[in-house]
Amino acid sequence: MFGLHIADVLVLGLYLFGMAAIGVWSARKVRTSADFFMPRRFGKAMMTMFAFGAGTHSDQAGVVASKSYSVGLSGIWYQWLWLPVTPFYWLIAPVFRRFRAITTGNVFEARYNLSVAMLYAVVGMLNLSVNIGLMLRVSGEMISASTGQVLSANTVIAVMTAIFVIYGVAGGLAAAIITDFIQGILTIVFSFLLLPLIMNAVGGMEGIRAAIDDPGRLSLVAPADIGVFYITVIALNALVGIVTQPHTMANCAAGKTEMEGRVGWMFGNMIKRICTIPWCLTGVAAIVYFEAADRIVEADQVFGTVAGDFLPKILPGVLGVFIAALLASVMSSCDAFMISSSALFTENIYRRLAPDRKPGHYVGVGRIAAVVVVSGGVAFAYWLPGVVKGLEMFWMVSAMMGIAFWLGLFWRRTTVAGAWATTLVSFGVVLFTSRIAFGEFVLWDFNAGSVQYLPSFMLQQGELSVPWRMVLYLSSGLVAGIVVSLLTKPVAEEKLDAFYALVRTPVTPGEQVQAPCTLPAGAVVPPPKKIFPKSNLEIAVPTRTSVLGFLAGWGCVAVIVLIVYVIARG
Repeated sequence: MFGLHIADVLVLGLYLFGMAAIGVWSARKVRTSADFFMPRRFGKAMMTMFAFGAGTHSDQAGVVASKSYSVGLSGIWYQWLWLPVTPFYWLIAPVFRRFRAITTGNVFEARYNLSVAMLYAVVGMLNLSVNIGLMLRVSGEMISASTGQVLSANTVIAVMTAIFVIYGVAGGLAAAIITDFIQGILTIVFSFLLLPLIMNAVGGMEGIRAAIDDPGRLSLVAPADIGVFYITVIALNALVGIVTQPHTMANCAAGKTEMEGRVGWMFGNMIKRICTIPWCLTGVAAIVYFEAADRIVEADQVFGTVAGDFLPKILPGVLGVFIAALLASVMSSCDAFMISSSALFTENIYRRLAPDRKPGHYVGVGRIAAVVVVSGGVAFAYWLPGVVKGLEMFWMVSAMMGIAFWLGLFWRRTTVAGAWATTLVSFGVVLFTSRIAFGEFVLWDFNAGSVQYLPSFMLQQGELSVPWRMVLYLSSGLVAGIVVSLLTKPVAEEKLDAFYALVRTPVTPGEQVQAPCTLPAGAVVPPPKKIFPKSNLEIAVPTRTSVLGFLAGWGCVAVIVLIVYVIARG
């Protein structure tokens, strides 16, 4: 059936039915929009696997294996660009939990006003639609390759979409977190399943070293187009944008207290960084494997082709487990993104236009919004001209409102007009440095008309490089936000005091709040402890827990890099 053994089909059917059943079961506890969008009842283990599942998807494995197959061991940097950002998750998570918000849009409303919250909701939904489409497109191609193209990518996309929409729309974020615990385990399985098989076929690292003449292919040093400047700028852009990725709120705030978010988000993503290692080594081993067989394989199909070569020979049903794990890795991200985007529309747009409705009404609106957002992502998946272009678009959309978030968090003088200015100027610079075309009609092409006036160090293959585009829109947005804020009316002191009181007040177990971004009754607000006490800068003195956890995160980063270095050196 569909080019698969009947055992594989049965495994897939059981997995898909199980995920849908969990969603329907989770729907029993959904009564209000808070139950649907932000249930705060999960512990460290669930939050760790949720962060891992929501942040890890099979398209990433495919990209790393593809690049490692093309350039060698240094291809690992196509996912390790996020490695330097991971320790900062320990510091960010408690802040998001202390906001006591349902969406990040609530935070923008609490700091600025409703207009900025609605702006963020629109940008956030665009962000998630782009990401959902990117994940569906790449994962569909990979699964199709594992079946020898018998199962089409379009069919795979349709099946994945149907299942995660069913359980996500039924059970909301709770269903996403519960299913992600199972799907996270499957993602780890698929990450490591192929490595011992292909390593055995090529004689391990000794066989790889003997077969590959070019030492550069076995070097961990980044390839020519990914140097220190590239890694630094991409990591900075990621740090700016991670706070405005809508699912970040769920990653940090669905736990019982701050510590669940801290442990879950940082260590869940550390597991992902570890899983990147077998993705990379599989791609490197594939160089030797396919050259020995005198086979030519498209780089984007390496991971799936290796699976199709090895897994059916082990035991009927193993390929089904692998495909189920691939489905799990992308569905565990899409479900979280879908719920986060529907929360933005429901809580930050619709509820403001239609207040005082029954709680069940907003749950229904959230379910409809989830389907609409996913439909946009599916349309983007079919339209997407290329995976790399889609990834670059996601990076840029993520950071468009990140500057406004960080300015508002650390600088009291940031105004509503300043938040709008930094976002619109960043977006304008992105458009200015792009190619805008409608079919054959080209409205604007920066690289064709202006690139000749730029210095050579800003160019890559005759075009403005991605990191320099980021430098331009990040710096322009920052300057615009500061200048406009200094020239416009400040936010009311009472509003600012209430906002920064949220950030300073730790979450207590079992606390209840009446509305997003408000403190519970009887909460005692600690006095401010700022690094610059007599200024408008709201940068708090870090606690002992923050410092130790941050250093532990960097220790994990060092160990992960050392492991790959030792493997490379033998």
